Amino acid sequence: MGRRLAAAAMAAGIAAVAVTTAGCGDGGSGDANTIKIAYQKFGNFIQGDALFKKVKTQFEAANPGKKVTLVPIQGNDADYKTKLALMQRSAATAPDVLYEDTFTINSDIQAGYLAPLDSYVNKWADWSQFLPASKGSATGTDGKVYGVPMGTDTRALWFNKQIFAKAGLPADWQPKTWADILAAARTIKAKVPGVIPLNVYVGKAGGEQSSMQGHEMLLYGTANKLYDDKTKKWIAPSKGFTDALNFEKTIYSEGLAPSPQQALSPSIGTQVGGQLLPQGKLAIDLDGSWMPQTWLPTGAAPWAQWSQVMGNAAMPTQNGEAPGKISMSGGWTLAMSAKSTNKDLAFKFISTAMNKENALYYDISATQIPVRTDVASDPSYGKGDPTAKFFASLVPITQYRPALPPYPQISNEIQVAQEAVVSGQATPDAAVQQYATAVKGIVGASAVAAG
Repeated sequence: MGRRLAAAAMAAGIAAVAVTTAGCGDGGSGDANTIKIAYQKFGNFIQGDALFKKVKTQFEAANPGKKVTLVPIQGNDADYKTKLALMQRSAATAPDVLYEDTFTINSDIQAGYLAPLDSYVNKWADWSQFLPASKGSATGTDGKVYGVPMGTDTRALWFNKQIFAKAGLPADWQPKTWADILAAARTIKAKVPGVIPLNVYVGKAGGEQSSMQGHEMLLYGTANKLYDDKTKKWIAPSKGFTDALNFEKTIYSEGLAPSPQQALSPSIGTQVGGQLLPQGKLAIDLDGSWMPQTWLPTGAAPWAQWSQVMGNAAMPTQNGEAPGKISMSGGWTLAMSAKSTNKDLAFKFISTAMNKENALYYDISATQIPVRTDVASDPSYGKGDPTAKFFASLVPITQYRPALPPYPQISNEIQVAQEAVVSGQATPDAAVQQYATAVKGIVGASAVAAG
């Protein structure tokens, strides 16, 4: 009954989006003068909304008679992707341009949601400014381009230097192993009561932040990965996967992390950036380079002192194995719906949104690592973010998720395993076996190998 009610609510939500769009007077499928732009608007992330409003004004001024209908979708990462997929099922509700995560590109190609952009980008002079790696992140397994990258990111440890001082920990802290992180967290718990020592995202409510910022930042610091590019097989079970679950079990069972109820809340990411860190209630956070976007004067929770209070350390490998530190990178793109009937107009919007001026605006306001060479070299980039150089320095050692169609389903199973462990429903050994069984069910037993 619960699932049926949830499905009905979701369908009603999509219907509401469609009705709202059609009711604007300038939307609706088949209108040759109007394009619809769908994007996520949730929690602390408000920079995308600001960008699209800015580009809408520019676009309509430069193209008299043409209209842009913005369709902001309220919801966390998982909800956004679900709602967007439902919109894409019908030409009547499908957007022309959509905010697309790089890790879902291949699964969305397989689902028939995205249109290739090669005929457009090959004629766009600005395309030469985009870094090869960023172009690759927006390229499908068929070799075609399906998105224009907006920026990229890296991940590391954020820590509160004021809390560290109270705990007798150094302001230039740089852990060399997972054990060093645990030692710092235990010291903080003992010496600074009332503070959460360490946040590592876990569970289904967090969606991809749990898989990538949480589990994969641990896993890729071991001898194992999710997928073996040489054998073309998914790795399950593996010692590294189990070790990562054991680390997560340790911090949650020892009270070094948020309570399971808090950690498994859909709003945990918003709480971390908007409340726990600025209010001095969280000492260490395993998170992304984009965090300052929340604290800038234009952010959702301005915090003038953040650059003096917060420090950064690279995430170490499990036991200090070379190269000694690890990061994960991702990023978002602007893509075009396969069901768009205004593809030329849609790409004109995309190319306007990602020209140098607007890409620079977005990368500064959203604290993104630029993917355009001219933006990266612009003197104004990085001036308001003293952490930009540190996070950019992690690019040479960063890792990427397997950009393959099954990945979103496998990512979901990572979250299931995490949640089972931190809630006490399964041991790490049992959870990893359940994970391996699920992976075999997704890709077939012949495409899976133990690590």
